[in-house]
Amino acid sequence: MTDRVKPKGARDQPPRPRIHTFSPKAPPVAPAVSVASSDVTVDPSASVRLNKFLSERGVCSRREADDRIHAGRVTVNGVVATVGTRVSSADVVRLDGELLGAPTSLVYIALHKPIGVECTTDRRVAHNVIDFVAHPERVFPVGRLDKDSEGLLLLTNDGDIVNQLLRVEHHHEKEYRVTVDRPITDEFLASMAAGVQILETMTQPCRTYRVSKNEFRIVLTQGLNRQIRRMCDVFGYTVRKLVRVRFINIWLDGIEPGRWRYLTKPELAGLLPERFAMKRAASQPID
Repeated sequence: MTDRVKPKGARDQPPRPRIHTFSPKAPPVAPAVSVASSDVTVDPSASVRLNKFLSERGVCSRREADDRIHAGRVTVNGVVATVGTRVSSADVVRLDGELLGAPTSLVYIALHKPIGVECTTDRRVAHNVIDFVAHPERVFPVGRLDKDSEGLLLLTNDGDIVNQLLRVEHHHEKEYRVTVDRPITDEFLASMAAGVQILETMTQPCRTYRVSKNEFRIVLTQGLNRQIRRMCDVFGYTVRKLVRVRFINIWLDGIEPGRWRYLTKPELAGLLPERFAMKRAASQPID
């Protein structure tokens, strides 16, 4: 077994937080990390772009909000909104007919997504991650994991952080443990790390590490559609199991499939250092 790949500057992990399991009858009701209401409440006299208004209420990211506005799914005071519309807290905003209330406490969740769960906020889709987690706040996933992959998935109701975490130019690391159908070679690992031509583009250089005869780890800073599976396929390998084990400074360790936990204060400070100083985050006691 190879040593764990640590991100640059990573610190030892804090004591393991409380783990939650999915329970449709009794979901957790209080966020472990919250921001003071003065940080999220909208001044009734102030206006913001509609996409920001939606993201502040945990509906989705700003980019996704623009898509929903463009599709005619959002109304303001009974009128179908357009991209660029500005609103204040005095306006009546509805998404698909549902009234959007005042901003709530911000929550940040680490889920061990099991195979079969879809990373979509569309609750019409069977086995969608929103119904699976069943959190009382309106959360959404940060990025995606394929239905047939498992591992670490972050969810939040803070739409302002999504672009900061996912944009390629920020070079944020995501680490995966991959099992393939036949023995891996040094040449294969070197070729994967150098970059592979898929989807009419060359993947960015990455890091690969041998774990065992048929298993390796790979650290990416981009997230193309089914990227690892497509990269392996170029060299004649079929992925049998794919698990995301790290997103920047957040590790999957200690979270069983289908369970989740809130991010801790130190994790938030490491994940978004410019956004969350340690003194601004409040957390429930850790078991």
